[in-house]
Amino acid sequence: MTAPLLSLYRRCTRWPAGNWLFSRAVCFKAPYFASISPRITVLEPGRCEGVIRQRRRISNHIGTVHAIAMCNLAELVGGVMVDASLPADMRWIPKGMDVKYQAKALGVLTAVATPELPIISAEHGYDLPVRVRVCDAAGVEVFQAVIAMWVSPRPRRTDR
Repeated sequence: MTAPLLSLYRRCTRWPAGNWLFSRAVCFKAPYFASISPRITVLEPGRCEGVIRQRRRISNHIGTVHAIAMCNLAELVGGVMVDASLPADMRWIPKGMDVKYQAKALGVLTAVATPELPIISAEHGYDLPVRVRVCDAAGVEVFQAVIAMWVSPRPRRTDR
């Protein structure tokens, strides 16, 4: 069975401006991410790519993309990837994030999120590390994060 978020992405991207529409829908559901004006460009089980463009509102005092904007992008693509990859009986929440700022972040930045372990259905919760790499337009990796996701079974519903 396809995850509902992945189904929505596939429906949206059939249309012109579908990536924009899908990205807006994600930001409507999680409004804080709208602050970086992200665009999800690729979504498939086990992989999500997203882009942000450097603008004044996400720049820091030295004229580069602010570190927290890149953290937001990492959490967004990591969470969307996990949500689109999980079996229907599982849920997730981020527990923490380790980051490395590796070079000046300028211009268009592309983030790619992939899991470091297989995403599976399990009887008990488990830690799922998700690696996110952010590169500039020249392909230079400017930022890297490993997000600790906690994946656990959804509570079973009991009929009354």
